[in-house]
Amino acid sequence: MFKKLLLAIIVLLISVSSYSQAYKAAHDITQLIQETPVVGLSVAVVKNNKLIYTKAFGLKDTELKTPLSTMDIFRIASISKSFSATSIMQLVEKKKLSLDDDVSSLIGFKVRNPQYPDAVITLKMILSHTSSLNDSEGYFTLDAINPSKNSNWQKCYNNYEPGKGYQYCNLNFNMVGAIIERVSGERFDHYVVNHVLKPLKLYGGYNVNELNQNLFAKIYEYNIDSAKFIYSPGAYDPRKKEIENYVMGYSTPIFSPTGGMKISAPDLARYMMMHMNYGKKKGKKRIISEASARIMQTPVAVKERYGLALLKTDNLIKGETMTGHTGSAYGLFSAMFFNPEKKFGLVVISNGCNPQYSDGNNATINKVINILYQTYINP
Repeated sequence: MFKKLLLAIIVLLISVSSYSQAYKAAHDITQLIQETPVVGLSVAVVKNNKLIYTKAFGLKDTELKTPLSTMDIFRIASISKSFSATSIMQLVEKKKLSLDDDVSSLIGFKVRNPQYPDAVITLKMILSHTSSLNDSEGYFTLDAINPSKNSNWQKCYNNYEPGKGYQYCNLNFNMVGAIIERVSGERFDHYVVNHVLKPLKLYGGYNVNELNQNLFAKIYEYNIDSAKFIYSPGAYDPRKKEIENYVMGYSTPIFSPTGGMKISAPDLARYMMMHMNYGKKKGKKRIISEASARIMQTPVAVKERYGLALLKTDNLIKGETMTGHTGSAYGLFSAMFFNPEKKFGLVVISNGCNPQYSDGNNATINKVINILYQTYINP
């Protein structure tokens, strides 16, 4: 009898504690978004390899006043790059390509910095932003860097030797998407769904037309001068005509491998757990090998601490070294960061907030991450 009573008391205390944590997190985040312009936020917390908290705040649609739900999906911007890199590592494991391969042989046209014509630009350089490429000619089409399509292709290159400098470049990853198609024979958006999302039992993808558009959280850009949010319809552009005329291995930027993934915060957290466990889904399902996962998380650009679509930072949470990525596009801000040793991670996505920056990241997103950390991970 005493043991049953003691067990009941323990369960009650745990329930009260969980309720108290949830109340505190919701209260603190609600207070923050009342003080700082925010349309909506969706958050997820992972601790000890379990998704322990997920909640949505604010609005999905400002005109209809529709509340945001945790089931709603967002275009997550540059966190998308890690899905492309994960796909590449799968193909590396199948020996269909190598990280040391010359990008020219993989992409189908010459990729050489004109100031360093003998320096091979490798796939690893493209994945780590050490390729010497830039976005000055745009990145929405491979024509930007294709010498036969753009007379100003030379401007796509910086004045340092490939592999000996760093510049964040979206064109790098739109090229990666095309390489995935050329090597796998599968259209990029379908490859990621079939080989990353479905094995993890996640809902999302790069193709707007193959997703439930009722789940899309509208994205809003904050205008500082007017102090108002402006709807950004381009975030979910269906690109139907371009898809009808699709050329495998070249039209890939239509889907934006560099920033076009659409997914919910809880499912992004589940994907994050795979990387937190070095390529393995909770249980037995493995998406990439432990070796591949560690390669992705190991900085190539040492000063910037950027690996293969994943970076390390000590500036997000005091006393913690976190691995992950941020994203920003059309007014949306996103963050996915985890600690693989301590087995915790945090996801925060906003469909519109004040674009204040702190250490290169959105200040509002950083504050939400720290509220979640101080409430659930290190109270």
